Amino acid sequence: MKRIILSIATAALALASTTPAFAQALEGKWANSKRSVIVQVAKCGEAYCGTVSWATPKNKAKGAEPGTRVLTDLRPVSDGVYKGKAYEPKRNIRGSATVHQVGPNTMVVKGCAVFGVFCSEQRWTRVS
Repeated sequence: MKRIILSIATAALALASTTPAFAQALEGKWANSKRSVIVQVAKCGEAYCGTVSWATPKNKAKGAEPGTRVLTDLRPVSDGVYKGKAYEPKRNIRGSATVHQVGPNTMVVKGCAVFGVFCSEQRWTRVS
C-alpha cells in the first residue's frame, strides 16, 4: 500500500513538473519579429500590460514611442494563453488581443479589430 501511495505521489510530482514553466514568465522584454520594437510586459494590477520600451526611429515616427501601451488587461485563459486588448499605434487601431506563449522565449501575439474581421499575428521573442 505504501508503495502505491509513493508511486501516485511520484507520478503527481512528475506531472506537476511538466506544467509549462513559461506560463508564469510572461513578464519581461519582448521584441517583435522585425526587432524594430521592444515591449516590456509587466503586471498591471490583476492583469498584464505591454508598454513600448524601445523602437526604431521609423517606428517612433509611426507612433510607437517609448511609453505607448500596446497591450492591456491581459488575463490568463489557459496554460500560456492570455486575452486582453491591443493597440496598433501605426494605424491608431484598438482591438482584442490574444497572446499565446509557445515557449519560455517565444510568444505569438494576435490582434483583431472591427469585430474580429481584421487580424494580424506576430511572433515575438524574449530579449535581455
